[in-house]
Amino acid sequence: QRRKFSRGIKRAPITLLKKLRMSKRETSYGEKPEAVKTHLRNMVIVPEMIGSVVGVYNGKQFINVEIKPDMIGHYLAEFSITYKPIKHGRAGMAGKGAFIPLK
Repeated sequence: QRRKFSRGIKRAPITLLKKLRMSKRETSYGEKPEAVKTHLRNMVIVPEMIGSVVGVYNGKQFINVEIKPDMIGHYLAEFSITYKPIKHGRAGMAGKGAFIPLK
């Protein structure tokens, strides 16, 4: 899938980049910058964002994602899962219902 800005960049992603720059500027050397919350799950990670912390909304809460160099070109949504992975119960419970006798 191509992820290029050949047709320019819209206002919302530019605003996010400005906020990330500000949070980076305000932190002292060696510390993580303040997280910037966003709903822009379709934002492509660009090299300028490396080292920033972005709070990506997953539909319920903001998940903090620290941007690393190997994330460039990916979408923010790929690092903020929108569902809770299910943990299956014990096998063989199909016709017996929910009751499990104590042994």
